Amino acid sequence: MNRIVMINGPNLNWLGRRDEKHYGKNSLQELEDELSEIARDNGCELLSFQTNSEGEFIDFLQKNYSQAIGYIINPGAYSHTSLAIMDAILSIDKQVIEVHLSNVTSREEIRQNLLTASACDGLIIGFGREGYKLALKSLIN
Repeated sequence: MNRIVMINGPNLNWLGRRDEKHYGKNSLQELEDELSEIARDNGCELLSFQTNSEGEFIDFLQKNYSQAIGYIINPGAYSHTSLAIMDAILSIDKQVIEVHLSNVTSREEIRQNLLTASACDGLIIGFGREGYKLALKSLIN
């Protein structure tokens, strides 16, 4: 079965509790359930992981490399600071799409620098949960 790996970074485990204007009111579990159903309906499996640790993010990305057909990532705040995650993405030859729920380019200046996105094949920002669905559909197709 085709496996798509989704990795969410710091504080995304608090979706539904965080600023609703930027992050919506649904939980990460609800998002994972919805995306898993879409994947199943299209003959794929979605493997989801969330971590607040940069090292665990990289470890999961690398550990699942051989089974993955592609990745959906939201490194959270690490998007703006992590050369380590950027280098890990650069070391794999599978499609990686970075997603952000909010339009980070219209927020604080520090959020506008996306180190990790520069290593990805695609970037989807500002569409909330729909951004994850767009990324998933892109990898399926």
